[in-house]
Amino acid sequence: MGYLPSVLNIINAKRNLKNIVDTTALTLNKRLSEKYQCNVYLKREDLQIVRSYKIRGAYNKMSSLTSEQLAKGVVCASAGNHAQGVAYSCQVLQVDGVIYMPNTTPKQKVQQVKLFGKEKVQIVLTGDTFDEAFAAAMRDCEENNKTFIHPFDDEKVIEGQATVAFEIDQEFSKSIDYVFVPVGGGGLISGVAGYFNEVHPNTRVIGSEPEGASAMKNSLEVGEIETLSSIDKFVDGAAVQRVGNLNFEICKQLGLEIITLPEGKICTNILELYNFDAIVVEPAGAMSITMLDYYKEEIKGKNVICVLSGSNNDITRTEEIKERSLLYEGLKHYFIIRFPQRSGALKDFVGEILGPNDDITLFEYRKKTTREKGPALIGIELQNKEDFEGLVMRMKEQGFNAEYLNDNPNLFQYLI
Repeated sequence: MGYLPSVLNIINAKRNLKNIVDTTALTLNKRLSEKYQCNVYLKREDLQIVRSYKIRGAYNKMSSLTSEQLAKGVVCASAGNHAQGVAYSCQVLQVDGVIYMPNTTPKQKVQQVKLFGKEKVQIVLTGDTFDEAFAAAMRDCEENNKTFIHPFDDEKVIEGQATVAFEIDQEFSKSIDYVFVPVGGGGLISGVAGYFNEVHPNTRVIGSEPEGASAMKNSLEVGEIETLSSIDKFVDGAAVQRVGNLNFEICKQLGLEIITLPEGKICTNILELYNFDAIVVEPAGAMSITMLDYYKEEIKGKNVICVLSGSNNDITRTEEIKERSLLYEGLKHYFIIRFPQRSGALKDFVGEILGPNDDITLFEYRKKTTREKGPALIGIELQNKEDFEGLVMRMKEQGFNAEYLNDNPNLFQYLI
């Protein structure tokens, strides 16, 4: 058997984090409980002091370093949440840190790192992915003899993240049937699953990854760590090309189940959490809620814990979140339509093609004076996805030549 986080070390980590991190709330969500006919409890790591669980592992690791190691400074690579945990720890411990972040990191997360680290932290934006930022950070460590604070592939980090599970166990007096956990590099699920495996082996800990970055699921399926050649970075808190060695081995040993979630479905749950529960989460923070749909038959009558991992969401991303949700739900459709170049053609389209609840959200057209027809890029939002077939049928019946773009990803991504 390889390394598994021990309960003793997890309890020690909890003691180590006393007065540093918040013991976050575990609350019953009535809306979700009624919807899924079970008891859904939310572990609110989105309310943590740095608005994610990452402070737990970062501080637990840094506080274990020798005074000599701390004097030389620390380095980390992160898409945002781990960086904030390290930055906050640098300020508390008065340690100099250099934090490497991808150029694609949302500005809100960069600003938060500056806020928590203040003068103790230097931020370096480099590369387009976590893995590129990671390579730059490792070069810094080797050249300057600094200590690297890994976001997930480290025993002390895993044990720190596992304090989430310890708190759940302490706060919840009934039997826990399911714990749903988001997965990025694997630090959180390694700790949570390790704890429950030892203390409550009948509790099912299940992880989820975004479809565009299924590094852990792919690796478990082939039996070895697989590095993804490319990823969709939208769910930035859970989008890595390669999971940690320790994390993979723990998940493999425990035979953990990992599922993948469409990014659009995650977006739908972000919006629902905000609109119905006044809870603001980042994409990774909504993943555990999104899992409920996939286990809705199994979890009836059960006690289910969903870990809301973080709330570091940039408000400027709201339109993209809404767009991805509408596309996934079948409510937003894009076409290139070749209009007859005559007066009244658009009026005919609006009057004869659009349904009473359909809305044009995008219209781009330039008249081609030497052609009989001119192409227009049109985006249409529906109130009900069932209206789509009628929309397409009316286009054909009225002779409007339309090319559907949603099923043409290369052209779609270029135009929209």
